Amino acid sequence: MKNIAGKTIDEWTGAHPVIGEMMKAEEVFWVNPAYGPVGEAETGLSIDDMKDAEARLRRFAPYIAKVFPETEPAGGIIESPLRLIPEMEKWLEREAGVRIPGQLMLKCDSHLPISGSVKARGGIYEVLKHAEDLALGHGLLNESDDYSVLAEPRFLEFFSRYSITVGSTGNLGLSIGIMSAKMGFRVTVHMSSDAKEWKKNMLREKGVNVVEHPDDYSKAVEEGRRQSEADPDDHFVDDENSKTLFFGYSVAAMRLKKQLEEQGIEIGEERPLFVYLPCGVGGGPGGIAFGLKQVFGDHVHCFFAEPTHAPCMLLGLVTGKHDKVSVQDFGLDNKTDADGLAVGRPSGFVGNVMERLLAGSFTVGDERLYRLLAKMSELEGIRLEPSALAGVPGAVHVAESGFEAAFRPGMHAVHIAWATGGGMVPDDVMESYIERGRE
Repeated sequence: MKNIAGKTIDEWTGAHPVIGEMMKAEEVFWVNPAYGPVGEAETGLSIDDMKDAEARLRRFAPYIAKVFPETEPAGGIIESPLRLIPEMEKWLEREAGVRIPGQLMLKCDSHLPISGSVKARGGIYEVLKHAEDLALGHGLLNESDDYSVLAEPRFLEFFSRYSITVGSTGNLGLSIGIMSAKMGFRVTVHMSSDAKEWKKNMLREKGVNVVEHPDDYSKAVEEGRRQSEADPDDHFVDDENSKTLFFGYSVAAMRLKKQLEEQGIEIGEERPLFVYLPCGVGGGPGGIAFGLKQVFGDHVHCFFAEPTHAPCMLLGLVTGKHDKVSVQDFGLDNKTDADGLAVGRPSGFVGNVMERLLAGSFTVGDERLYRLLAKMSELEGIRLEPSALAGVPGAVHVAESGFEAAFRPGMHAVHIAWATGGGMVPDDVMESYIERGRE
């Protein structure tokens, strides 16, 4: 029989029955048996790196406000709204026949400025950090400078000597491509076969070199890495292993704490926070989850959400083998309309960090994503792309499972589904999504 990371499929499914359910592309909910308090020494990551990322984004704020006028009202800070979705919460309760313990909110990273997805956090941050490193290293910039000078022609000419490369299923490519091109870098985005056509077209309109691949995400990343290694002036954005991306995402936690406080919500013993994060290779949700645990400690519980046909992170966590296993090893095809989540092999770096930080994971089928998409548009007037709905059923799963931290007497939990993309979807494409969800 086929051997996968030291065991046969029968041995894996015998030890972990949830794997058998996943192999049938069924929707599953998994509570992490290793979940518990984690110290800095165990992850090898520090809150100081998160604070450093936040400080860097503030240094760049004058530049961002200057070159992206849509960010000017927020002073060049790239952030998204946090809003209640009461009608969606009622509909989910009726559909499932359960009561969600607490209130359900949506973190609208779908409408982040510049590139309209969660990738505007990590992706844009990595480009900015690379630009700062180059400018500081060549004596063209000091950290005490007004960074709006980076919009001057002399910096565009300087950055044009360098290139940036990334492999992507779509949204990371958009954020890297848009930001890199704006700063003057030569940029190449290697796109996998499941990337949406409109995303490729938008990048090309921005002057980005888009290279299409007939294979999936992993092959696009592999080819991007190979091309980058051949050019000493090229910076490869490694979605699978980049700590820079990871800490860029983590800054969201500090921003979220402030938004909750502005709405009179203080997370603590009697008001725990549950966060549901769509997950592909793992960098975005991993960085956000890490940040949330630094900010809220034991009072926050993070769950990842993945497509039924591409639950790579969940397989990595259940088996404990992380990037040593793929969904294809277990007979799944990695085919999903949730393009940003169409990843067959997870990040080993993120998987190892999440081993005890993550409360659990669940999977969602494409048809459910489309139905949720149509309902979100109808009931709340919020338009999201399919992958961005993956976290929405999370509160129902927690309610159905009786997850202990949500049901203690006197508790009033806050549930946040992280909407990861959709703000840049063309109207005709969005209408086709909504129509499919109504069928």
